[in-house]
Amino acid sequence: MNEMQKLKFYQKGTLTVGNRLVDEASRNVQASLDRSNSLTCGHRACQGCGEALGARYAIDAAMRASNRNLIAVNATGCLEVFTTPYPETSWQMPWMHSLFGNAAAVATGVAAAMRVTGKPATRVVAQGGDGGTTDIGFGCLSGMFERNDDVLYICYDNEGYMNTGVQRSSATPPTARTATTPPLGKETGNVFGTGKFVPKIAVAHEIPYVATASVADLHDLEAKITKAMSMHGARYIQINVPCPLGWGAASHDTIRLARLAIETGLFPIFEAEHGRITHVRKIRSQVPVVEYLKLQRRFAHLFKGGVEDPRVARMQAIADRHIAEYGLLEPVAGAA
Repeated sequence: MNEMQKLKFYQKGTLTVGNRLVDEASRNVQASLDRSNSLTCGHRACQGCGEALGARYAIDAAMRASNRNLIAVNATGCLEVFTTPYPETSWQMPWMHSLFGNAAAVATGVAAAMRVTGKPATRVVAQGGDGGTTDIGFGCLSGMFERNDDVLYICYDNEGYMNTGVQRSSATPPTARTATTPPLGKETGNVFGTGKFVPKIAVAHEIPYVATASVADLHDLEAKITKAMSMHGARYIQINVPCPLGWGAASHDTIRLARLAIETGLFPIFEAEHGRITHVRKIRSQVPVVEYLKLQRRFAHLFKGGVEDPRVARMQAIADRHIAEYGLLEPVAGAA
């Protein structure tokens, strides 16, 4: 009698033996022999950096979709600093560093230059963090949308100015502790009623494509980048990329936090085309926001002394509003 052969689990999603068990269409770009490694090893990102992971997958997917005919314009910020410490670089592609607030404008100029020099097949991606996108670069970004310039703008949203010392940005959630919103006084942390969710503003511009994505689902991220690269005109993708240092979280919890941000409803995942939402990622069962907050020291003041701050309920209300607004919950089987 033949003995049963034991199969070991090998990680899928990378160029490993495990991918022999997955059909080629289901493999992501990092599991392919022709991956470009546009952002390669040697950079100086923190351990568990969500932005480094998101950028690697996003840009490699864009390179594949453009047949490696791609130029990237990078705003000042964490991604620029940890990948290009002078005189080194981790980028293996045409890459430009712009100022903190003008990546969208510079990318627009690059796209125009390619067009007038007879190289329309060369595609352009602009990228930056939430500080350089939702704050300092917001005017240039809105102008890019209004003109419908042929640029894909990718925002790596880690909810703060992490590179300069973890200051508050307009993407910082309420109650979060930052260097400029310390847990002091009666209203500790970042206040409610401030900031903005730029994907909704991008949808209001009625540009060809807007999407949100997360490092918790890299296949979805790649698919959205690929779809965006199949289009022309202004396109915008905002990727949730947890920051262990700025959020005060364990480096091994990056993907867990990104997944919880989705499952609580705090970071809705959707797509929109020409001003209309076309698809949302459903949540099977909503997770209470407290499970997300307790993993991060930036929210530790909400649970001081073992007492839950009333503002946790206000955070839950935000998640519930997103659930209702985007229709995120899967319908219960048998329900009307």
